[in-house]
Amino acid sequence: MNRLFTGIMPRYTRHFAAFSALIVMLFALSGCMYPKSQLKQNQIAPKEAIRNVQAAIDQYKAETGMLPMKNSTADTPRYEKFYIDFAMLNRTGYMSDIPSSAFEKGGNYSYLIIDEETKPRVKLLDILAFQKINDIQSWVTSYIQTNSVLPKGDQTYPEFYQIDYKAMNKSAPTIRSVFSGQTIQAIVGENGVVYSDYGIDIMQFIQKSGKEDFDPELDLRTLLVDGSDFVPVKAPVYHFVNNEPQAVKP
Repeated sequence: MNRLFTGIMPRYTRHFAAFSALIVMLFALSGCMYPKSQLKQNQIAPKEAIRNVQAAIDQYKAETGMLPMKNSTADTPRYEKFYIDFAMLNRTGYMSDIPSSAFEKGGNYSYLIIDEETKPRVKLLDILAFQKINDIQSWVTSYIQTNSVLPKGDQTYPEFYQIDYKAMNKSAPTIRSVFSGQTIQAIVGENGVVYSDYGIDIMQFIQKSGKEDFDPELDLRTLLVDGSDFVPVKAPVYHFVNNEPQAVKP
């Protein structure tokens, strides 16, 4: 019995070692076979991608006198207005590839141009937050059409309210701010339009600036845009009222 056992063990050990080596080799090969564009080490970070895209649009404008932007209408909100036309940049040789973080490549951001008439700048729009606000908007619109009233809760600003998700038989989705990483809420205006409330984020930028006085007509959303790589998603205009940001009805 002992001789049989000791005879089996070396063979078992050799087979197990060979099997383990095969598994390791398969994992290594799977890494090589995985599309390079999807490997984490080959994905360009948004900051680097922004610099690359900025250089491309600057060169494009210098040589053509135009900006590689998709068409928009006069009613398009300010921070959704000018999406970068990557197909044009690619076709004309100004960019060889679209950033992996871009929506066009399955990423989480839309690349926009702001300040198009003065000094064009590249900024990012968070698609996940954008889609969640659109979902909430569809719920609110449907509720208003059925019940002829807003699904509103407590007032957050004059003519802006928290959303009564319970009345709509929905759960509030988690919307995370790209500026602070904090969870922010959606609010609804008297006009039935759903917005993201960036009041807390704006207040943090105000506190960091050390300023205590702002032009009453200043759109405080610019503090978020100028101090980061992003634009606020579906945000109302904010003014500085009583030493704090206040959403302003359109």
